[in-house]
Amino acid sequence: SLPARHPGNRWPRQRVTASAQTTQLLVQPPWTPPVLWDRVTLTCQGSGTAAATTWYKDGQRWRLQGPDRFVVTESGTYQCDRPGTGHSPPVSVSNDRLVLQVPARALLEGDTVTLRCRGWQDNPVTSVSFYHEEKQLQQFRDGTELSLSPLRLHHSGHYRCRGWVESSLSRGRKESVSAPVTVKVQGDCATLWTMTAATTSAGPATGTAWPRVSP
Repeated sequence: SLPARHPGNRWPRQRVTASAQTTQLLVQPPWTPPVLWDRVTLTCQGSGTAAATTWYKDGQRWRLQGPDRFVVTESGTYQCDRPGTGHSPPVSVSNDRLVLQVPARALLEGDTVTLRCRGWQDNPVTSVSFYHEEKQLQQFRDGTELSLSPLRLHHSGHYRCRGWVESSLSRGRKESVSAPVTVKVQGDCATLWTMTAATTSAGPATGTAWPRVSP
C-alpha cells in the first residue's frame, strides 16, 4: 500500500532499501573483488543463529554449523546459507597478479567513486591504463587510481586495468591485465519513489515521460 500523503499533497522522500529477509555476505575490507593478501573477513548475515550457517566454496559445501564469520586463507568463490533466507550472492576472493577493485557499496548518481589497480601482495605497479568496455580511458605513469565524479548512469559497465607489476621474487616486472569488474550506477531512489508514488495515485498525464530505470 502507498504511504499517506504529507500536508500540501507532497509525497515523502524515501530511500528504497533491500529487504531484510535475504542472506548477505559482508566483506571487510569492503572492496570488490576482495584480495587474499588483505586478510579478508567474510560475515554471513541472515535469519537464525550463527550455528545455522552453512558455507560453500567454489560451489561445494565446505563448512557446516557455523561460524558466521572467518578470515579467508584461500582464493576462491564463497557463499553462505541460512535457513529461511537461503543462499547469499557469491563473493570471489582474488589472488591474481593484477586486480582492479571497486568499493563494495551501492554506487549512486552524483557520488564519487575511486577504482584502484593493485599488484599482487601490493607490489609496485607502473604505466597503468584504465579501460571501460575495452576502450582506454586514461593512462598514468605512476598513478594507480581512477576517480569517477560525479557518477552518472553512463559510467555503468565493465572496467579493467593494465600495468607493469614488479615482482620481489623474480626481481623483474611483467605486464598484466586485470579481470573485469562491474560498476553499476543506481539512479536517485528517492526521486524515483516520489515520481512513481505520485503517478500511481493520479495516473500518468498525457505526454508524461516515465523515468528510465537500469535493470
